[in-house]
Amino acid sequence: MNRLWRRCLMLLLLCLVSLQAGSAPGREGYIIQIDGIISPASADYFSRSLQKAIDANAEFLLIRLDTPGGLDASMRKMIKAIISSPVPVVTYVTPGGARAASAGTYMLYASHVAAMSPATNLGAATPVQFSPGFAPEQDKSPLPDPQQKDGDEAQPDKPSGDAMTRKVVNDAAAYIRGLADLRGRNADWAEQAVRDAASLTAEAALENNVIDIIAADQRDLIKQLNGRNIKVLGMDTTLATEAVTLTELLPDWRNKVLAIITNPNIAYLLMMIGIYGLIFEFANPGSIVPGTIGSICLLLALFSFQVLPINYAGLALMLLGIALMVAEAFQPSFGVLGLGGVAAFVAGSVMLIDTELPGYGINMGVVAGVTVSTVVFFLMALGMVLRNRHHPVVSGEEEMLGSLCTALEDFSDEGRVLAHSEHWTARTQTPLKKGDQARINAIDGLILDVEPLKDGEGL
Repeated sequence: MNRLWRRCLMLLLLCLVSLQAGSAPGREGYIIQIDGIISPASADYFSRSLQKAIDANAEFLLIRLDTPGGLDASMRKMIKAIISSPVPVVTYVTPGGARAASAGTYMLYASHVAAMSPATNLGAATPVQFSPGFAPEQDKSPLPDPQQKDGDEAQPDKPSGDAMTRKVVNDAAAYIRGLADLRGRNADWAEQAVRDAASLTAEAALENNVIDIIAADQRDLIKQLNGRNIKVLGMDTTLATEAVTLTELLPDWRNKVLAIITNPNIAYLLMMIGIYGLIFEFANPGSIVPGTIGSICLLLALFSFQVLPINYAGLALMLLGIALMVAEAFQPSFGVLGLGGVAAFVAGSVMLIDTELPGYGINMGVVAGVTVSTVVFFLMALGMVLRNRHHPVVSGEEEMLGSLCTALEDFSDEGRVLAHSEHWTARTQTPLKKGDQARINAIDGLILDVEPLKDGEGL
């Protein structure tokens, strides 16, 4: 009997152990997709996704990347998160035809594992917002030698623009070399990508130790990651991806809203709607709706400008242009203020976004549409002002003089009359009977001086 109980107990324990082993969750691998320009919305999406992977103790976070580049501040925020992450970050340039240009190259170098699909490319990592307008031989010119002796041929003075360009390029080159040294990748080519805008195909990148893996598709990538040794926060780690469960993290509503309002064209339109809404509210106090909508749009625009590379001289020119057009509408100057306002507004709009990153400026069609709408609006306002100058006064004391009133009672000195649907006290030198009409000649405080109409006069 005791032997039977022991066998039953052992069988029960074996069942519990097997159930626990069968229910033990496998490691997860999280996947995100970053397409297009690296922006504040991209950085927010990546940071939130990486934090979810860290909280879940995921095996890795996979970034499927296809980007022409992006904003330096957003890129550096993402790279800082990658370097300090306890979860390995794998960046995979896919599908075929995709690229990791400019900021994407930095992200590849920063990642624990860099992978590419066939027929993809990376490179061209020169800071684009500073490179145009400077000739290559000027960008590469050496700085003056502080130890140059008297009598040596002096180097010509360089414009401040060249010095600033060299400063930015040198900083970017040192940054990407540091990332290359951290991950054990080709630092010399990384510097060429910054200084000479060099680019490589996926096959050449693997051959030159720029990336770690070429994978035909995601399944092939996961297979090649299995058993790979990497360093995470200085510690040796072996990836185990054979039984990993893949979970794709999609952008939430916050990321989508941020992506919309940080679009330079949307931010520009939000600012204009906000300004016009406040102008309408100030012109018609108590309207409420224009002021409410305008305030919300202006606050959203200011938030967008906080994270976008804004040229404040351009913003100041836009505001000056609007102020001049408003002044033209209320104090007509035969077009001088209006034309100056239009010129300042257009120049400020073009200068507003302080970057030459392709696809990240304000569309000239949007600028033209807003400018034309603004000009039409203020021309209409100016036309109404000019027309109203020739209209008679329709309110106040001036409008009362010469108008007619009706006696409400019989009186010979002072009595009550009806003028403009209002009861007034009136005095006259000629007696009036109830219902008689009289003309208002003067106003003394709240008393009207009236006289009866002559024969043949009337309404």
